[in-house]
Amino acid sequence: MEFLPIARALISVTDKSSIIEFGSALHQAGVELVSTGGTMRQLTQAGLPVRSVNEITGFPEILGGRVKTLHPNVHAGVLADKDNPEHMQTLQDHHIAPFDLICVNLYDFGKAVAQNQSVREAVEEIDIGGPTLLRAAAKNFHSVCVVPGPHWYPRIRQEIQDNNGTVGMSIRQQCAAETFAQVSRYDAMIADYLRPVQEQ
Repeated sequence: MEFLPIARALISVTDKSSIIEFGSALHQAGVELVSTGGTMRQLTQAGLPVRSVNEITGFPEILGGRVKTLHPNVHAGVLADKDNPEHMQTLQDHHIAPFDLICVNLYDFGKAVAQNQSVREAVEEIDIGGPTLLRAAAKNFHSVCVVPGPHWYPRIRQEIQDNNGTVGMSIRQQCAAETFAQVSRYDAMIADYLRPVQEQ
């Protein structure tokens, strides 16, 4: 679709700069907010109504937070093609609501490396759910707006404001392209770190 109505957003960010302002703008535009962990706490403390991912999945965060968004109730809502009636019927059959906006940024693996952590400690800063969400939303930019960093917040806010609660195809494709580039750089950084044989 050319103009995507934004009614439901998933927000899960490591870099929380400007996230309250962005979440507030989304809420004022009538967007339902879904979030995880520390992001949810920060938004809730700011007085915003937020649903937890646990509520959406019906399953708690487990393995010390390693598994929280990796669930069909999340990813089917991200990957469904809204122009495909069969996809939308499948969501309906399984009582899954689609997402329209995914705002995610990744664990700071570079910081862990800079702090000379052991390999065992550093790998805990390798994000799994974040890149998965970002790639899913970027792949499905025809039906989802992916927001890969705080520098996009003002433009997305303005887009929603100027287009009666919708985001146009052009900016969605630009965000998707940047998302894939970011995830590629992130994976390359991890590969460069792990490639040397290290005794730790």
